[in-house]
Amino acid sequence: MLPTRSDAVLLTGVTGFVGTAVALRILERSDRQIVALVRAADRREAAERVRGALAEVTPPELLDAYAARCAAVPADLLADGLGLRHGDREEIARRCDEVIHCAASVSFDLPLDLARAVNAAGAARIAELAARVAQRGEGLRRVVHVSTAYVAGDRDGTFGEDDVTRDVPFRNTYEQTKHEAEELLRAWEPALPLQIVRPSIVVGDRTTGWTRSFNVLYWPLKQFARGRLPVVPAIADAPVDVVPVDYVADTVLGLAGAPAGTYHAVAGEQAATVAEVIDLAAARFGVPAPEIVDPRVIDEALARPMGEAQRRALEQARIFFPYFRLGVRFDDRWARGILAPRGVATDPLHTYFDTLIDFAQRAAWGGRTGLTVTSSGVTVAA
Repeated sequence: MLPTRSDAVLLTGVTGFVGTAVALRILERSDRQIVALVRAADRREAAERVRGALAEVTPPELLDAYAARCAAVPADLLADGLGLRHGDREEIARRCDEVIHCAASVSFDLPLDLARAVNAAGAARIAELAARVAQRGEGLRRVVHVSTAYVAGDRDGTFGEDDVTRDVPFRNTYEQTKHEAEELLRAWEPALPLQIVRPSIVVGDRTTGWTRSFNVLYWPLKQFARGRLPVVPAIADAPVDVVPVDYVADTVLGLAGAPAGTYHAVAGEQAATVAEVIDLAAARFGVPAPEIVDPRVIDEALARPMGEAQRRALEQARIFFPYFRLGVRFDDRWARGILAPRGVATDPLHTYFDTLIDFAQRAAWGGRTGLTVTSSGVTVAA
């Protein structure tokens, strides 16, 4: 049986990027326990995965205590009933009064049926469990669903927290299925005390640089640093809305007690532009800035003479280029109105850009494992 306590947090995605950051803050700032649903064959493997995730961001002297407060339960977003045993499901419903759903597939090129199975059908299974929580124990205070601001789709103008996408194309299956998950959860009957948190492009911690997700912004920067990105199909003044993972996690926790609704965890008015990001990178890496070309002529750019390494890098980075020609800006007035009085705010990218790059280079842009963030800095395991 799970350890007995009445106010545990049910958390998915604990071994993922945002989920680990959320778990760490719960453990640091409260005495609450976490019931972590983890993809694993058994309880032992689930516990090992949770401990491994926490070990990356927890001082060694606190790891045992933090891990002991996490009840790791094997689960599967793709399985009926999340693959939970009846006893575990009932115990979760009695113990937990809050559900935070961070788990998702963040792949941009996953086939639609597979992305939908994880992101939409998986969210439905979490909603079913949340509804059970609402009927048992002390009731359900809130359900937090971590979505993405890019459910806005391929649109121009301002996208507000109350806005939903209608008749707008999506750039990839990730955006589409996160939108479908939002629609499904809003329509759930009986209605859930639902908070949807929509981050923009999530990068590393602004203090340590720690990240597990070396995509979107990182991949083009990696190629840029190596001199393999001679051109960037982009719009110079297009916004690049980037937020550090610590701000996203602080937003999730900072909205506790706030009304149900949708909240943007974005840079908003502080968002950098493509030209500004390129200038930051050129100064950091000491290499010439790549040429910004019209996104419509990427095929023409690829036809130009260039080295094989440059051509391969350009092709691989192509999936992320749509995020450097956006015409949408995100309004986060409701989130800021609640979070600012609670001391939760983000910063402009330029203030922590070097910290991100320091960590990325230590981690060989995701190619090196064993990096651990502690109070004394970033260390590499032997």
